[in-house]
Amino acid sequence: MPAEQQPNDRAYVERAVEASIRIGLLVLLVVACLRILAPFLALITWGAIIAVAAYPAARKLQGALGGRRVWSSAILTLVILGFLIVPALLLAGTLVDGARSVATQLKDGTLSIPPPPEGVQKWPVVGVPLANMWNMAATNLSSVLRTFAPQLKVATQYLLSASAGISLTVLQFALSIVIAGFILANANAVAGAMGSLAGRLFGENGPEFERLVESTIRSVTTGIFGVALIQAVLAGMGFLFVGLPGAGLWAVLFLVAAILQVGIVILIPAVFYAFTVVSTTSAVIFLIWCVLVALLDNVLKPILLGRGAAVPMLVVFLGAIGGFVEMGLIGLFVGAIVLSVGYKLSRAWLAQRPSVS
Repeated sequence: MPAEQQPNDRAYVERAVEASIRIGLLVLLVVACLRILAPFLALITWGAIIAVAAYPAARKLQGALGGRRVWSSAILTLVILGFLIVPALLLAGTLVDGARSVATQLKDGTLSIPPPPEGVQKWPVVGVPLANMWNMAATNLSSVLRTFAPQLKVATQYLLSASAGISLTVLQFALSIVIAGFILANANAVAGAMGSLAGRLFGENGPEFERLVESTIRSVTTGIFGVALIQAVLAGMGFLFVGLPGAGLWAVLFLVAAILQVGIVILIPAVFYAFTVVSTTSAVIFLIWCVLVALLDNVLKPILLGRGAAVPMLVVFLGAIGGFVEMGLIGLFVGAIVLSVGYKLSRAWLAQRPSVS
């Protein structure tokens, strides 16, 4: 009996070894592919998200162009790139002009700082020390520059690094939009591959989970980022109205804060500035405008986010923060959506009753 079992045991061992080798090679191939794609993973993910969110618009444009999918994808890609590049160029131009003006005045010795408005001292907590430092800079700027030279050097290096980071982020967004354009141009093939993958992962429930992913991506993209973008544009108009220095940069900061659901943190100092510098009437108008901008979140978000794919704000916040830590500024967008999709998929999977055989 043992002699008869030896060939079977040998065959079993051979099959196990062969299966282990195949699995090991497959794992190595997957790891190698992921390592090669790691620098581009955030770009590809954000490009896929943009493609999913823009697909309904691409289909309408394709129908208007007589079914020319490549042309519709190219036009939509250029339009989205325009919405990204034009504000970025305007902001960059403003920052460069301001930095060049300050550098020229420093070189010529003509740089001067006006005294602080009287209302600055009334600001809570920081009003008095800020007014004192501002007065010192207005009366004896050279002494202040010598006193705070080490801190100014560090701040300058930080600003240069941040400027380079912003430029890299704009480039990443542009590349992601181009990737989205290629995905839209091959939408049928990509949709077929995703359907096959969903079927492999979730079996007969694959189409249901695929629709859930699509609806979550579109609702979070419009409900979180769309609302934040609208609020940032309106807030930027208010910043320009009161003459807030660096209004474009403040608008970008507000966009990031709005994604993190804390946009009011940027509006509060802007309101203090308005009541300190501009007339009372203009400041009151700006205050009302800021209140409307803040409340707009409560009006638009339930409409755009609550279409069957609502996601808790804590999930969005944690996803945005975690994505920012891992991937930089582009991670604010990628992290929030990926974690939201994971949350919705896990909820749907847990809600399913296991089949009883």
